[in-house]
Amino acid sequence: MKQKILISGLLLVGLLLIVGCSGKSSAPGPDGVVTIPIEQVSETVQKYTYDANGVAVTYFAVIGSDGNVRTAFDACDVCGGSKGYEQQGTDIKCRNCGKVFRIDGLGTKNKGYGCWPSFLSHYIEDGNIVISKAELAAGASRFV
Repeated sequence: MKQKILISGLLLVGLLLIVGCSGKSSAPGPDGVVTIPIEQVSETVQKYTYDANGVAVTYFAVIGSDGNVRTAFDACDVCGGSKGYEQQGTDIKCRNCGKVFRIDGLGTKNKGYGCWPSFLSHYIEDGNIVISKAELAAGASRFV
């Protein structure tokens, strides 16, 4: 009887450990991310810089008219990162080719149609915009 209780107890503890340790992880831990308090972001583009081993990677965050956060590299896969983008009302304009985009359309990957603010994923957690440092570092080639 004691052996059955002991085995049942061990199985229960094992199950609790498995369930407790199987949380969903979609981004690196605290040391692997940069965070931006949402309260610091508005409908005006806020630019940030990340040092990726000596390469200044510029990216931005902005709130769209629908209230959703948009993030992107301040660079284009086509035009490069030396000039970036500037805001014009509810649009953003490439400083290199002059193409204009609606801020509400940002946050998607380029579908091969030319100039487009390079995609930078993020998620929201505890009132912060969270961006992977690995993804920022991977985008450094746009700024070399």
